[in-house]
Amino acid sequence: MQRKIPMRSACAISLLLLLATGEARPQQSDPRQPTLRVRTTLVEVPALAKTRQGAVVFDLTAKDFSLTDNGVPQHFTLEPDTDSEPLALAICVQTGGAGVRHLNDYQHLGAILDSLIGGVDREVALIGFDGSPHLLEPFTLDTAKVADELSVLQPGDSGAAILDGVAFAVAQLQTQPANFRRAILLFSETVDHGSTTLPGNAMRLIGDTNTTLYSFAFSSTRAAISHEKDGFRREDQPGPPHGCFSRDGADAEYDGHYSRQVIDCFSQLAPPLRFATMAFLATRSGLRTNTAASVAQLTGGEFIPFSNAKDLRRHLIAMSRDVLNHYVLSFRPTSATPGLHALHLEVATRPQLVLTSRSAYWIEDDTGH
Repeated sequence: MQRKIPMRSACAISLLLLLATGEARPQQSDPRQPTLRVRTTLVEVPALAKTRQGAVVFDLTAKDFSLTDNGVPQHFTLEPDTDSEPLALAICVQTGGAGVRHLNDYQHLGAILDSLIGGVDREVALIGFDGSPHLLEPFTLDTAKVADELSVLQPGDSGAAILDGVAFAVAQLQTQPANFRRAILLFSETVDHGSTTLPGNAMRLIGDTNTTLYSFAFSSTRAAISHEKDGFRREDQPGPPHGCFSRDGADAEYDGHYSRQVIDCFSQLAPPLRFATMAFLATRSGLRTNTAASVAQLTGGEFIPFSNAKDLRRHLIAMSRDVLNHYVLSFRPTSATPGLHALHLEVATRPQLVLTSRSAYWIEDDTGH
């Protein structure tokens, strides 16, 4: 069987040492924010196909799929037997804020984790996060040890820094062998509260790696949602200052109706750039309003809400079946335009199917600008 080549092995990647080791060192910017320089040569697109009744579809071939990158059709390969490859899994759990009420939900999950991983070589790590991420158990092949740690999680502070936790998890996964599949199992509330990682940087980090994220989320409080809507940092606005998409110096003809200006801006863009810009704006907005769902969608994983331990166990068992039945397509982009690329995958021969797949990836600007 020919193995797929993870994007990491085809990329030149530089991550801040602090993310990988947790050691402090002087930095001008926040040391928890990752720095990546990536030249993307292979992109993987995991996909799960189901009927409208929820039954998994197993019999699709490459001829059934149609894939575009920023609206441009791509030639791709359907990878064989990906579920038999070794797996590096980072379990990322919110221990702070509203997550404290759910710490008991993660007890006695050892058998379910074994079922989720399957009978393959594995490395599993446990990460907790409140206002900041913490490595609770480094990568080990002993799933039972990780399950035991999950059962005795201690409450953290009032934070819910989801993006910081995911960034930390991705950095840990980068230390694993290149032939391992990479996945994150995220247990958190829906909305980020307290991350220093900006949405644009999160998109860059998540989109630069072939990591699939499965998100199990409990509802954020209305107060938390309101706080993040008003207070999310906005230093990563697209476009130049006072440009077409800028709120500052907007044209007077729009009478302050920024949404009308944005629509006109899109109409001026060539189709590939229009797809990319729309994907950037939509994803950034999603990371603010439902962080847990948006990071799952970016990677082609699943977002599943839960309310209690019984609910969580039922969904984990169901997902263990889904994970083994993902299709994985891979392609080499025909355009190396830096920034976020919008992916669109469909089953052209059976449009009635419900398809979950990776929605975007990122190409870094090699010029350093």
